[in-house]
Parts: sequence; C-alpha cells; structure tokens
Amino acid sequence: MGRGDKKSKKGKRSIGSYGVSRNRAAIKARLKRAASKPEAAVAAVAEEKPKAKRVVRKKEAAAE
Repeated sequence: MGRGDKKSKKGKRSIGSYGVSRNRAAIKARLKRAASKPEAAVAAVAEEKPKAKRVVRKKEAAAE
C-alpha cells in the first residue's frame, strides 16, 4: 500500500483519481463544513485575551 496502489487513499491522491476509498462527495462536504466554521471561530479567537506572562520575582537581598 503506497503511492502506486490504485486502491489506497495515498495512491488515489498521487494518481488524482476518486473512488470508494477517496469519495469526492465526502471530500467536498468536509471542505464546505470547514469553510463555514472559521468565520465564527476566528471572531472568537480574536476576542480572547492573550495569557498573561508569569513574572519571576527577584530575590530580596539576604538580611545579614
């Protein structure tokens, strides 16, 4: 099973063909769902504040 195998997904991708293991309708449906999601996801990510960085306290001079 590799690039030359006409029945595997990897082989179909390399050849550029479709079939049972690489269904064109399923690929298009997945891409359509992915294209509709980022609009809301990008807006939600943009609203989030970045995490505050932890500040390391400097040690006080040793009391002698």
